[in-house]
Amino acid sequence: MSDTNSNMLELGTKAPFFELPNPSENNNLQSLENLKGEKGTLVIFMCNHCPFVLHVIDQLAELYEDYSAKGIEFIAINSNNVEKYPQDSPENMVEFRESEGFKFPYLYDESQVVAKAYDAACTPDFFFFDDKLDLIYRGQMDDSRPGNHKEVTGEDLIIAFENLLAGENQEEMQKPSMGCGIKWKN
Repeated sequence: MSDTNSNMLELGTKAPFFELPNPSENNNLQSLENLKGEKGTLVIFMCNHCPFVLHVIDQLAELYEDYSAKGIEFIAINSNNVEKYPQDSPENMVEFRESEGFKFPYLYDESQVVAKAYDAACTPDFFFFDDKLDLIYRGQMDDSRPGNHKEVTGEDLIIAFENLLAGENQEEMQKPSMGCGIKWKN
């Protein structure tokens, strides 16, 4: 496990457009424009095998159940190099989504162009945008990490979601996410 922190893209950044295949839906192309939430959109860079992702995936699925009905959409993207990490292949993405039971879209960024556009660095890496697709939160889900014995609560994301829904300002102190580094092609 290599610990990599997120790069903390500048707040206010417009969400870079993407259109990527969804392996769980016959590789149909899905775009940010079509998937975005009415009130907010959480873009998550993740993969199938990362211990940091596995550590939080159940809580992430639960947060989606709680907040999708409130107008916040989640979009997960796998940008890992599947030639070197075949466990992250599109076929395995379908299996992972089914076995973990999460319902949000899980798209495949084979070219890694989208990860680079977001300045994504690790899995999981979280980017939360408002209804105008302006970045209002980026950073960790909560303080829990594999092995640190802190409960996975999703607290930092919940605060960001609740602030958005209440029309409040976001927390000024935003801690970077930490996870395995994205497996770049070169």
